[in-house]
Amino acid sequence: MIDIHCHILPGIDDGPRTLNESLEMAKAAVAEGIDTIVATPHHRNNQFNNHYADIMKEVHNLNDALAAASIPLTILPGQETRIFGELVEGLEEREILPINQHTPYILIELPTATFPKFTKQLLYDVQRQGYKPVIVHPERNKAILEDPNLLYEIVKGGTLSQVTAASILGKFGKKIQELSFKLIDSNLCHFVASDAHNISTRSFVLREAYDLLESEYGSAFVNQMTENAADLIEGRNIVGEIPERIKTKKKLFGIFG
Repeated sequence: MIDIHCHILPGIDDGPRTLNESLEMAKAAVAEGIDTIVATPHHRNNQFNNHYADIMKEVHNLNDALAAASIPLTILPGQETRIFGELVEGLEEREILPINQHTPYILIELPTATFPKFTKQLLYDVQRQGYKPVIVHPERNKAILEDPNLLYEIVKGGTLSQVTAASILGKFGKKIQELSFKLIDSNLCHFVASDAHNISTRSFVLREAYDLLESEYGSAFVNQMTENAADLIEGRNIVGEIPERIKTKKKLFGIFG
């Protein structure tokens, strides 16, 4: 399995504090069947800043440590950037790091509570520059939780989205779980990832989420999600099903009763 969103680099954000903690996370990932992780430290989230060149150095160091410890896991470079008005300039100046360095995909995080008015235009501008934005964990954004069709509007415009494994499993609460499934039902989810930060409170649970998705949607859907992750790290084109507006009163498989 490929995990496209994970905070595994040590000591640079709210993920593991030490290299040993990173190695413990790596062992947990391998135990789940994960062989490749995109390291996505926070950037410009008002607490942490991690620039392109610094992330590349940290990824190299962690891969060396994994090899020395004989842990069969590959770390690829990435970044979880909080949306900001000069994001296009950040890409031009090599502040912003695309997934696996040379792909057109970039992970973008919305603020926790709001959907900035400039979001739609900014994502359009990013795409005009040849990049492909991926909104991470939209199901945990308060504004989207209240009006899911905010996400529909930007996905219709070419943006992709990634839902968190723990959200699918209900670990962030029932409302977020329900929205996660609504996004899937409406073709508004293109990737599932762990967003793991540690092995205690924010672990991977990616295999468990895929198992639940397979029971509800079948193996073809899970295969599509895993293929999308593989295509993303290779920079290949990802074309989702036609997005639909959220059907607010749709009953979801009876698993939330």
